[in-house]
Order: sequence, then C-alpha cells, then structure tokens
Amino acid sequence: MSIDAPISRVQRVRHELKVREVAVAAVQDIGAHFRRVTFRGPALHDFHSASFDDHVKFILGQGEDAVKRDYTPRSFDPVAGELCLEFALHGDGPAARWAAQAAPGQRVIVGGPRGSFIIPADYDWQLLVGDESALPAIARRLEELPVGVRVIVIAKVDDVADRRALASGAQVDLRWVGSDDEMIAAVRAFTLPDGDGYAWCAGEASAMAAVRQELVGVKGLGKHQIRAAAYWKRGGSNFHATLED
Repeated sequence: MSIDAPISRVQRVRHELKVREVAVAAVQDIGAHFRRVTFRGPALHDFHSASFDDHVKFILGQGEDAVKRDYTPRSFDPVAGELCLEFALHGDGPAARWAAQAAPGQRVIVGGPRGSFIIPADYDWQLLVGDESALPAIARRLEELPVGVRVIVIAKVDDVADRRALASGAQVDLRWVGSDDEMIAAVRAFTLPDGDGYAWCAGEASAMAAVRQELVGVKGLGKHQIRAAAYWKRGGSNFHATLED
C-alpha cells in the first residue's frame, strides 16, 4: 500500500491572467453528446497550457450578464495557433446551448489559464477517475503520458454511445461505467498497486467527495498522492472546487 509522502511532488505554476477574443475555426462531433470546437485568433500567440488539469474561462456576453464557465484546454497547437475545447451537450446550460449551434466565424472570449497544477508522469502507477466533465482532461493526460506508464482509468458516461477510443502510448487499463454509483463501486473494488502512485479525480461534487473518501479515508492513499476536484455540483451552476480535508 502507498504511504503519504512528506512533500508533494506536484508543481504549482502561476500564469499572467489574459483575456483573449477568439473565433470558431472548426466544429466536430466526437460522440453522441460531445462536440469539439477549435478556435483561432492572433490573441492566442502567447497562450500556454502546462497541464492537462488546466482551465480556461469560456465567456459568452459582456458585463454583468456575461456567462462564464470553466473548460479544460483539450489541446493547443502553438504552430497553427489553434485551441480546442470539448463541450458536453447534456442539459440546457448556456454553454451547452452555444456549443450545439457553434459554427465557424463566431467569436467568443476565453480567459486564462491562471495557473497550472503539474503532476509528474513518472509515478509507478496513476489512477484517473471522472465523469463526462472530466473526459477532456483524461483524454489529454493519456495522450501526454510517456510510453509504458501504468495508468488505470475509471470513466463514467451516461450513454454508451459516448464511449470512445482514448489514444495513449501508456499502459492503459480503461474501465467504463454508466453511473456515479457504478463509478464509486469501481473505486471501492480497486486495489491500490504497490509503489509510488497518484490519483486524479474530477466530476460531480458529491460523487468526487465519496471517491476521495474511499481512496484516502478507507484505502489509505496519502493526501499528497491525490487531487480531487468538483467540476460541477448537482442543482448548481458555475461550480468548481478542489476537495480537501
């Protein structure tokens, strides 16, 4: 069983906060309820995203009526100057409604990232747990991990039509589940591997609290070996928080 290291190996980096106007360059459906939108614009010339865990503010409108939501930079190509975000089309939120009708030429505002939480890639094993809101970050992490790294993924999607191939050179054990209860049960059934490991978990607030409690409180994973985040909260809007004791 892993033990709590006295010093965290992760690195926190702050970035100068910048707000950029960008234009839709391309739109691609990547699942039954997911859409990838590619943005371009000269304001992206100095955009930087150092971690799969980063977030930008996606901003619609202006002033007090502006809608602001957090999204993971799914990818950024500095040569082409292209930033990709992935939108879940579930529900009737303003960002989902916008993504459902997004078309080339439309302009929006993105802010950030304000900082990066950089998790080393050389752990003996890594565990990634998340729901639909975490899939862009999980997919990016898998793409960026070195060949041969051991990683276990427990990914929840409501619709099996949204289960997609996740490219990686890592040694991936991918486990799809269909509900929060199944996700929590899968974590409970998971045995912590030997060696120095790290767990990254993101999704609905109450589900992630249960996942973190299971990994830390029950299985004994060290507090420096986990990052658990609430990307959203059932019944709320524009919610994002890191779960800690």
